[in-house]
Amino acid sequence: MRFLGIDLGEKRVGVATGDSHVGIAVPHSTIRRTGDRQVIAELRALAADSEAEVLVVGEPRGLDGSVGPAAERARAFAQKLGKACDLPVRTVNEALTSVEAERRLRAAGVDPRRHPERVDAVAAQILLEEELGRETG
Repeated sequence: MRFLGIDLGEKRVGVATGDSHVGIAVPHSTIRRTGDRQVIAELRALAADSEAEVLVVGEPRGLDGSVGPAAERARAFAQKLGKACDLPVRTVNEALTSVEAERRLRAAGVDPRRHPERVDAVAAQILLEEELGRETG
């Protein structure tokens, strides 16, 4: 099954693609966010181009799993996105994905402060890896 992973941010949205048959997720791109309609339109096109069957949206919960206003906004966005794309949507706790993304980039010799768009795409990859791990058992 093909997946599109989405890391929502206020300025940028990171995107990753993945496939449960091979169990791999890869960073795809970053969308500059100007509004929900624009982001949904771009994600809809990416989902079609990548032949995604499931959308996975990061939900920023607290470290204790608590749901705050940001998580509620992510859930509302995920619901709108699913309707627009006519695809199932799953949410994944994205706590610490950006921290891990920065760590991975530094390990690869990339300065995350100079390339914030890469942080977003790698964060999407990480949350998608988590979902693929659940999918494949």
